[in-house]
Amino acid sequence: MARAWERAYGSNMTSTQLSAIQGDITEYDGDAVVNAANPRLAGGGGVDGAIHRAGGPSILEECRRWVAENGLLPTGAAMATGGGDLPVRKVIHTVGPIWDDHDPHTARDLLASCYRASLLLATRHDCSRVAFPNISTGVYGFPKQEAAEVAVTTVTDWVNTEEALEEVVFVCFSEENLEIYSGLLGV
Repeated sequence: MARAWERAYGSNMTSTQLSAIQGDITEYDGDAVVNAANPRLAGGGGVDGAIHRAGGPSILEECRRWVAENGLLPTGAAMATGGGDLPVRKVIHTVGPIWDDHDPHTARDLLASCYRASLLLATRHDCSRVAFPNISTGVYGFPKQEAAEVAVTTVTDWVNTEEALEEVVFVCFSEENLEIYSGLLGV
């Protein structure tokens, strides 16, 4: 997949390449993909369904075991499974906020928590190349511009202050989302 835009961030010791592409997140060839999951971790529509279909039954089996042991995954939290049949080692599942269920400030905080929790898990699992979907912008109704602003700000803050990652890719399903990310970085 060709990169639509790229920009590097980081300190003088490390830098992380942030980029956005339009494409299918199940084809990302890195260390981990983030799944915009539901609290039951049961697959479903959108990104969640696509990851479960492409990744095969082992991902769902791990999710079911996790839910049996821990209960539903709270909004803003994350957990990790193996990559199944995907070209990654890990799938990091996170539950984004449903826009209409929260006041805007709380929804933004919960969405930012999704990105931070996912990045933390990625580093704990020695994943240096991670791809994110546009969390909560589908059926969960988060306004796309606002969600992209939260995503870019949260990830940029993380890579500038926390453990280094080599690459973070925002995989945009639509041209509209890709244009939003490009506009945020001024390219």
